Amino acid sequence: MTVIIFTLILFIGAISAGFIGSLSGLGGGIIIIPLLTVFLGVDIHYAIGAALVSVIATSSGSAAAYVKEGITNMRLGIFLEVATTTGAVCGALLSTMIPTAAIAVVFGLTLIFSALNAIRKKEEHIVEHSSTLAVTLKLPGSYPAHNGEIISYGTKNIVGGFSMMGIAGLMSGLLGIGSGAFKVIAMDTIMKIPFKVSTTTSNFMMGVTAMASSVIYIQEGYVQPEICMPIVIGVLLGAMGGAKVLVKTDPKKLRLLFAFLIIILGLNMIYNGINGKI
Repeated sequence: MTVIIFTLILFIGAISAGFIGSLSGLGGGIIIIPLLTVFLGVDIHYAIGAALVSVIATSSGSAAAYVKEGITNMRLGIFLEVATTTGAVCGALLSTMIPTAAIAVVFGLTLIFSALNAIRKKEEHIVEHSSTLAVTLKLPGSYPAHNGEIISYGTKNIVGGFSMMGIAGLMSGLLGIGSGAFKVIAMDTIMKIPFKVSTTTSNFMMGVTAMASSVIYIQEGYVQPEICMPIVIGVLLGAMGGAKVLVKTDPKKLRLLFAFLIIILGLNMIYNGINGKI
């Protein structure tokens, strides 16, 4: 395979990854890594390095819009980043020590979990009374509703959410994904933050988490410009296209369709990992 053909396949695959990731809400890394490892035979460490760079790019672009709209809780995100960045560095270091087959199996299981979490019924949590620790750290906030009303919300279970964020960072550094499913669980389920705030704050955090772990991959030589460049451009274009389609279609049906596809990819990664093909 020539360099031009390899780059073209990467670029087209990255557009598809950004498109599917945007519609499913799971990010492009979940498609990029199977594409590189299973279909193109790239070492999983180089695939993770490229996926982390794409997470940084997409998170930086979309997070700015959410911050401007006043939905993202920046103070909460910065506080929780202490846990995610610590976990991300540990995950990146762990990735360089364990067998690639084990990483593939863990990645496959994480894909399945993320896909199932993406299609679960989301219930809005509005907590009026915050915990003492949340008030001390000034983590409660507010966000604008569609009708212009400002909705205030409280925060609970700070320690539990902080701990889950450490796990999210660990998975991000180990697997090269945004770990949005784990971050949303930490904020939405454990800390009882409104779903809209938890998803946008998670997006705000992803780029910083990926940046922390990518330093390790850069030092190890796993971030290759010839792989990263077409992926970053393609994922950004695909994500922009997916955002436009999402406005005009039923998101529930799309998430169900792509969740099924992601589960298939997850099972494929597990199969290849167990059989030592990755």
